[in-house]
Amino acid sequence: MKLIDTDETVVIVTGSDLRSEERDRPTAYRLKTAIDGRSDGQPFRRAVVVGDVWYLQNRIFHLNPTIAVGGPGVNGLAAELVQVVPVVWTQDQRAWVHADFDSGLHRAALWGSNAESTMLAVQAFTTQGFLDDLLRRIWRFRTEIYV
Repeated sequence: MKLIDTDETVVIVTGSDLRSEERDRPTAYRLKTAIDGRSDGQPFRRAVVVGDVWYLQNRIFHLNPTIAVGGPGVNGLAAELVQVVPVVWTQDQRAWVHADFDSGLHRAALWGSNAESTMLAVQAFTTQGFLDDLLRRIWRFRTEIYV
C-alpha cells in the first residue's frame, strides 16, 4: 500500500539531536497540522515529520516537496539549503524563511537564532502566503480514481 506520494506529500525535516527533538520537533508538528488541515481529504496530501539523519540517508524522499525546520547548526538539511535557497523573508536578523518553489524540487528552510525565532519563521511561512503558494503548486486537481 502506497503511503507517500513524491509529488503531494510534504516532508518536514528536523534535526536529529536531542536539542532539536525538544525544541524544533513540536514546531514541525504545528506546521504538519497546518498542512494536513488544508488537504481537503485527498490521499497523500499531507505532511510527514522526519529527522535529518534519516532524510539524508534515504534519497528517494529528496523527490518530495521538503521543508527543513531548525537552523543550520542543528539540522543537516537546513545547513545545505541555506547555502542554495534564497531568503524570501526575514525579521530582525533572528528569523529566516528560505524558499524556492519555482524549480522542479520545492524546498524551504525555516529557522531562527533560537527555538522561539524558529517558531516565528514557521508562523510567517504559514500566515504570509508561502505555505499556500507551495501547496497551490504541488496540489493540483487529479482525475484518477483511487481504489
